[in-house]
Amino acid sequence: MIWKRHQRKWLRLIAFFLIGIVAQFSFYIPTQSLAQSPNNADSCSSITAPLTKEEQTYARSAWQYFVKNYQPATGFTNSTGGYPSGTLWDMGNYLTALNTARSLNLIDQADFDSRLNKFLATLSELRLFEDGLPSKVYNTANGQMVDYGNNPVERGIGWSALDIGRILAAFHIIRTCHPQYNDWLTGIVSKWQLGRSLQDGQMFGATVLPDGETLLVQEGRLGYEEYAARGYELWGFSVPKAVSFEPFKFVEINGVQIPVDTRDYQTTNANNYVVSESYILDGIEFGLQGDLADYAARVLEVQKRRYEATGQLTAVTEDNIDREPYFLYNTVYANGNAWATITDTNQPYPQLRSLSTKAAFGWRYLYPENDYTQKLFEAVKDLRSPDEGFYAGIYEETKQTNNALTGNTNGLILEILHYKARGNRPLITTSVSASTGKPSNDVETANSTPLPATTTPAQTPSVESTTPEVTEIVVEPIPPVSQPFSAHPNKLNRPLTVSERRYAQAAWRYFQANYHRSGLVDDRSDFKGATLWGLGDYLAALQAARSLDIISAKEFDLRTRHLLGALTKLPLFAGELPNRGYDTRSLQSVDYGGNSVPEGTGWSALDIGRILASLYNLKTSYPQYTQAVEQIVLDWSYLRVVQDGMLSSATVTKDAGRSLTRVNPETRLGYEEYAARAFQLWGFDVANSAVGGKYQTATVEGVAVPIQRLRRETNTKVNQYTVSNPFLLYGLEFGFDPQMRSLVQPILTAQAQRYRRTGKHTASATTLIDRKPYTVHSSIIGQGEPWVALADDGQAVVDGRLVSTAVAFAYHALLPEDRYAQELVNATTDLYNPLLGFYEGFYEKTGKTAIGFTSSTNSMILQSLLYMATKQPLIQPNNTTNSRWWEEIKAGNSGRGLPTTATQKVQLVTDSSGTYWVSAK
Repeated sequence: MIWKRHQRKWLRLIAFFLIGIVAQFSFYIPTQSLAQSPNNADSCSSITAPLTKEEQTYARSAWQYFVKNYQPATGFTNSTGGYPSGTLWDMGNYLTALNTARSLNLIDQADFDSRLNKFLATLSELRLFEDGLPSKVYNTANGQMVDYGNNPVERGIGWSALDIGRILAAFHIIRTCHPQYNDWLTGIVSKWQLGRSLQDGQMFGATVLPDGETLLVQEGRLGYEEYAARGYELWGFSVPKAVSFEPFKFVEINGVQIPVDTRDYQTTNANNYVVSESYILDGIEFGLQGDLADYAARVLEVQKRRYEATGQLTAVTEDNIDREPYFLYNTVYANGNAWATITDTNQPYPQLRSLSTKAAFGWRYLYPENDYTQKLFEAVKDLRSPDEGFYAGIYEETKQTNNALTGNTNGLILEILHYKARGNRPLITTSVSASTGKPSNDVETANSTPLPATTTPAQTPSVESTTPEVTEIVVEPIPPVSQPFSAHPNKLNRPLTVSERRYAQAAWRYFQANYHRSGLVDDRSDFKGATLWGLGDYLAALQAARSLDIISAKEFDLRTRHLLGALTKLPLFAGELPNRGYDTRSLQSVDYGGNSVPEGTGWSALDIGRILASLYNLKTSYPQYTQAVEQIVLDWSYLRVVQDGMLSSATVTKDAGRSLTRVNPETRLGYEEYAARAFQLWGFDVANSAVGGKYQTATVEGVAVPIQRLRRETNTKVNQYTVSNPFLLYGLEFGFDPQMRSLVQPILTAQAQRYRRTGKHTASATTLIDRKPYTVHSSIIGQGEPWVALADDGQAVVDGRLVSTAVAFAYHALLPEDRYAQELVNATTDLYNPLLGFYEGFYEKTGKTAIGFTSSTNSMILQSLLYMATKQPLIQPNNTTNSRWWEEIKAGNSGRGLPTTATQKVQLVTDSSGTYWVSAK
C-alpha cells in the first residue's frame, strides 16, 4: 500500500465540533542555548510592494489563527482549530507564517525569536520514528508521537517524505531570512537520517503494518512530488526521478490539456489528483519556471473554463471541511474522473465540493491581472473571523461557508501576501532543479528545461548557467513627458475581430508575465536575460499593443518610460555600445549562458539595429519621447559598428588569460538587410549592408532561393541557412521594396510549393525545441541542403523541423489573399496559452506543440495583427531634422561615429505591388 499525503482518520477531525477544550500535558524540554537575533537581521524583509490597507487586514486575520492555536508548552501550533495535532507539513506552514509575520511587522523581533526558539527547542528533542526520522504526526500540546486520531503511539506510525520535503523548504526560508538560525537548523537536519527516505532517485515514506513490520512505500504524485523533492535539494539531497514529471500524460478537460500522473488509485492504491495548491506553492516559493509555468497556467485555465461553462466559480484543492468526512480532495482530475471530489481512499463526495479560500488567494496573487482570479478573490476575501483566521471555503452546492479553520489555509494565505509584498518575487531564490519529463501518451509533447530560440542569429543561451543568486534592482522610469496619454498614431482601417483580439491579448500576456522591476522583459520565459534584439521586440510589442487597444495609454506610458529608464542604465561594452546580453534583474552584462561577465562580451550590430528601429518608431509615433530616445542613442559610439558602409559586430575571445575583442562584418542573410534599414533611418550610410547587389541562389522546389550575398571584400561563412523571420519582419515594419520583394517572394513560394508537394505545413524559422540543441534553424536551405534543420554549430537536427507560429501570422498578414498563408495561419492560431502567450510552433513530423515562450514570437504576432488592421508598414518615415540627434550630426562630432551627412530623407512609395520605402541623401 502506498502512503498518501494527509491521510486523516475521522477521530482526528471530529474535533471541529469541540470548542477550545484541549487537554494539556506537561512536557519537559531540556535547556537549549537560544539563538539571539539582532534587530533588523531579517534579510528577506525588503518590501517593494507594500500591502494595501485591506491586505494588511487579511494578513492580521490569518496570523490570528496561529495566535489562537499556539501551544506555549511546545511552541507548536495546531493543524486545525482547537485540535492539538500536527504533521511536519503543518509545522512547515507555521514556520513560513511566522517568517511572514515578522517580515510584515505583524510581530516584533522579540516575539519572533521567542516563538522560533521555543519551536526549535521542542523540535530538536522530539522522538523520532525508529530513531531516524520524524514521525508522521505529533501531539502539538506535549510533543508526543500519536496516530491520526491523536492517540499516543510509543513507536510512532512511520514518516512522510512529502511532509519532510515541505519542512525542509520552510527551514531554508528561515535560515535564508534569519541566518543566525542556520547552525541550529543544520544541526536538526543532520540528526535526521534523510537518506532512509530516498531510494533510486525517489522519495519513500514509511508505514507500520498490522504485524508491526515497517514498510517503505514510494511517495508523491505529479505536483506535490516535484515540490517536496526541491525541499530535499535545498539541503543537498538529489532526487532526480522525483523532481521529474515522469510518468505522466495529458488529459483534455474543458478543452484544456492537463498534465496528469499516470500512477492512479486503481493501479497503485494512491490518488493521482490534480489540485491547485502544489502549483501555487511552487509559484510563491520557487517561482514557476519552464514547463511548470505552463502547467500551472493550464490548471488555472481549466478552472476558468468550468466557470464559463457552468457559472460556478471554481478554485479546487485539498481542504479540511467542517463535517464528515472532514478532509477532501477537490480536484481538477483524479483517478480517471474530471472534477472529482474524493477522500484519500477514493470515495466520492461530489455534494461537498467547495471553492477553496487558499486556492483563490493563490491564483489571484500569482496572476494579478487575470479577470477570473479577481472574481475568485472577491468571493473569498471576507471569509474570515477577525479573531480566528480565514475559513476554508464555500460549498458549491449549498453556498454555505466551510467553517473549517486550519493552519494550512491561513499559513498559505500569509505566504501569498509575503510573496506579493516582495514584488511577486519567490521566497526561495536558491537554484533548484527544473522538473522535466515526457508525457506518456501522444496528446502533446512537454519540454524539458525549454530554451526559447534567439531571434537574432546570435548564439543560443546555454542551459549550463553558473550565475550566482542575483538581487533584482528597481529602476525608476524617466520623468513624465508632456502629453503622455495622446492618441496612438496607428489608425486602424478596421476593428479587430473577436478572435484577433483574443490572439492579441494572449500574445501581450507574455510581456506581462516576464516583466521585471528593472523595466526589462526576458527574451524567453525561462531565462532571466535580454538582448537588445529582445528589447526591440518588447518595445515593438508595446507599441502594437497600444495601437490595438490591448493596453491603456497609462500602462503604455509607464512601461515606455520604465524601459527608457533601464536603457539609460545599461553598462556599455568598452564604453561604446550595449553589450550582447544583460541580466534582466540586475542589468549586469552577462554571456549567453547568463553568467556574469563584467567586462562584457561584445556587441551585435543586428541587435542594435533592432532596437534602433523600435526607438525610431517610438519617437516618430510619439514625439513626446523624442528627447529621451535621442539621449540614449547619443550616448553610444558608432565608430566601429559602421565601417565602410557595412555593419560590423564585436566578439570577445580568451587567449592566454587575455580578453581579445574582434570586430567582423555582419553577413547574415536577411538580418543584415533588416538592421541596415534601421541604421538608415538614423542617417547612417550602410549601403553595402542594405538590401541590394547580387545574391547567390540555390534551387529549392524549382525556385531560386537566396542563400547569401555575393561579395568580394569578405569571405565569411557565418550564415549557412535561409529562414523567414528577418524578411517578414522587414515587410511588417518597412514594407517590401522591389529589391527585397525579389528576395522574399522565392522564400515564400518555395515553402508553399513544399506544402503542395508533401502536405507538410512549412513555416521555416529560427525557433525553440524541447531538447538539445534547444535552438533549431528550420531552414529553407542550409549547408547546401533543402529543408534541413540545423543547430547553431551547423550540425543537422534529425526530425527537429518546426512550423513557426510567428512566421505563420506574419505570412498571413503580408499576403492575406494567399491560400497557403490562410492554411498556415489556421494551423497555428490556437497554439497559445491565454496566460503566458503563444508557443513557438509545432513539429512538422508529429504535429506536437513545441512548448516554449519568447518575446520574438509574441512580438511578431502583435505586429502582424496590427499590420492586418492598418494595411501599411508599421514604421512610418519622418523627415523632421530639428531635433538634438540631427543637430549633433550637423555639428560634425565624428568622435562618436555619427553620420556625416546632415540628413537622409526617406519616403513611402506605392506601386501596384505594394507600399515600400525609398531613401535619398
